[in-house]
Amino acid sequence: MKRSALLTLILIGAIATGAQAGDIFEKVGTFAGQFLKIGPSARGAAMGNAFSAVADDPSATYWNPAGLVEVQGTAIHIDHMEWPADIKLDYVSYIFKTSWVPGTLGLTARGLTMDPQNERTIYLPEGTGRQFDAGDMSFGFSYAQYFTDRFSTGATINLIHMTLADRKVNTATLDFGLIYRIGIRGMRLGMAVQNMGGEVDFDSRPSKMPIIFKVGLAATAFDFGPHHMIGSIEFQHPADNKERANIGVEYSFNRFFFLRGGYNAGYDANKLAGGFGVEVNTSENSRMFVDYAYEDLSELGAAHRFSVSFTY
Repeated sequence: MKRSALLTLILIGAIATGAQAGDIFEKVGTFAGQFLKIGPSARGAAMGNAFSAVADDPSATYWNPAGLVEVQGTAIHIDHMEWPADIKLDYVSYIFKTSWVPGTLGLTARGLTMDPQNERTIYLPEGTGRQFDAGDMSFGFSYAQYFTDRFSTGATINLIHMTLADRKVNTATLDFGLIYRIGIRGMRLGMAVQNMGGEVDFDSRPSKMPIIFKVGLAATAFDFGPHHMIGSIEFQHPADNKERANIGVEYSFNRFFFLRGGYNAGYDANKLAGGFGVEVNTSENSRMFVDYAYEDLSELGAAHRFSVSFTY
């Protein structure tokens, strides 16, 4: 199994990066669906987006679907993000199990919205008096399964709908992930490939989806008494930008109050990130998680995320 997992990692990595092997420049601004790259959870964002090896909650539908196997029972995750320029992103995931299908299932919905924009032309730069709408949305289905007690895999299929004024386009993408639990100090090796496949065509020039290949490692930094801390590091290879690195930590006191911090290296805007969260037992078999994250986007300002999750 270890050899099979390693071969699978190598094969998927080759598929994800092989097409860009001969690239000599960054293809910034040439790929569509950029909203697919925005992490939809306060916890993951606060840890500097270094979450592909940590993913063990309902937001794993995005970060690494292989982590869904660790969601106990049924779970709902709701996330709202305030992005610069009055752009908003909302994300909802529903995780469940059934008696007739082994493994864990998930349904997701995501929407990027903004206020109506003034229509401008070369001859009327102050506006024509008309407005137009723009926004993106996606609907996903996830499935995850243990292969052994240490190795799990999962996938998410996304149906994507994007609008710009009177133009509407549709496509589909696939996210795939693996997590291997090493068994030493809680170490976990995670791999994910996001946004594989699909193209859109707004103006007779097809654009690909922003495929990303991620590899991450997470481990327990310390665990004694009420104090617990995990650290995570992740490397990313996006098709439309240079390689990146993400670093994050999460400290918890008595598994009730959480402090998080992270750093995004190699990004044009994203830099420092941080946040906090609380976990509340709402009944004998249910829990609620409330999280907040702040992300420094340099000249663009700051992004704020708010997440609420329920498990029962």
